[in-house]
Amino acid sequence: MTDSLHIVCPHCNAVNRVPGEKLNAAPTCGKCKQALFSAHPVELNGGNFDKHIARNDIPVLVDFWAPWCGPCRMMAPAFEQAAAKLEPRVRLAKLNTEAEQMLGARYNIRSIPTLALFKGGREIARQAGAMDAGNIVRWVGSVI
Repeated sequence: MTDSLHIVCPHCNAVNRVPGEKLNAAPTCGKCKQALFSAHPVELNGGNFDKHIARNDIPVLVDFWAPWCGPCRMMAPAFEQAAAKLEPRVRLAKLNTEAEQMLGARYNIRSIPTLALFKGGREIARQAGAMDAGNIVRWVGSVI
């Protein structure tokens, strides 16, 4: 993997160019100098959602959730564990559909939690329902 990849910083949303062979070498953001991968999901909102989906050259797995949803809260630790296993090959992110109802409607989210996998700015797969970390990792591996 010698090509450069565009990676959106989870802290300042700057787009960084990272050589493919350096992806596993703890790259940092050229703007804010923080780690591009922290083994934690990125919190998305209306202001940064489109940038992360469209500008990351790696797949982005989004957990559409809400704070009042019991299964969403139960799956949250598993999603964190999956981030540690899937990064830096896949960026994991969370979107609170209660706070960002327009984005939930735009993607036709009818039940939560719903996981949607994006690549190249478009949705390539979707899975509704809570899963443990192993099943999240397996599902993503089967799709990409």
